[in-house]
Amino acid sequence: MTEFCRLEIDKRGVATLTLARPEVHNAFDDRLIKALNGHLTHLHALASQGEVRVMVLASEGKSFSAGADLKWMQRMVEYSREDNLADSRELARLMQLLDELPCPSVCRVQGATFGGAVGLAACCDIVLAAERARFSLSEVRIGLAPAVISPYVQRAIGMRQMRRYALTAEVIDAHTAHQLGLVHDVCSDELLEARVADMVSTLLATSPEASRATKALLAEVAVADDDTRRQTRCCEVISQLRVSEQGQAGLAAFFAGTRPPWAPSDDDSASS
Repeated sequence: MTEFCRLEIDKRGVATLTLARPEVHNAFDDRLIKALNGHLTHLHALASQGEVRVMVLASEGKSFSAGADLKWMQRMVEYSREDNLADSRELARLMQLLDELPCPSVCRVQGATFGGAVGLAACCDIVLAAERARFSLSEVRIGLAPAVISPYVQRAIGMRQMRRYALTAEVIDAHTAHQLGLVHDVCSDELLEARVADMVSTLLATSPEASRATKALLAEVAVADDDTRRQTRCCEVISQLRVSEQGQAGLAAFFAGTRPPWAPSDDDSASS
């Protein structure tokens, strides 16, 4: 059976989820979405237990993802409204699973990132792109809309910029994507792998428990509409972390000038 995507987890707890359809530029279809949802559901369980500490979203070939698969789109012409609604819900589930992944996520973008793939990038915590990366909310060119991904992309680049790029379908180069806030760092094509590895090492130096708590808190704070409740929740989180096992160990290591228990050793970093 064709392998649409691949999940690998190393001994450090770093998961790499790779889109593996380079022959069609890693384009989306219902089979890839189903496979990604299965892997991400599994990663949610592992990350919640601390068994996975960082997830890297990557892809094979020249493109990160060209968006919707042409053959899938041809099949959609025959779909009923109910069929299309079911498809859209699976894509929405994919975006939500990626966005709410308990551990930090890093998106490695090496090339073209069109349509729904822009949503994948926007749902990751950190996006690192090669200089040749290109982005486009291309849906309106074929009579569609970036509907399912719109909340995540708009959150990343803001409403004003979203209106422009969702309505024009302009191609956005890597440096412009960086200025917009969709991409965090841009580097040469040759240095992308090393930049991703450096970011993973940086994330592994952080407390897994604190990372999970921080990510969940930031999601809550972003939508909270009650200042008192938001302040109460923030105080609860920091108070709980201070008395937690990892919080106590981290403070002790800091004052002693030693490595905290979750930080990988030099040997681990060298052998990864």
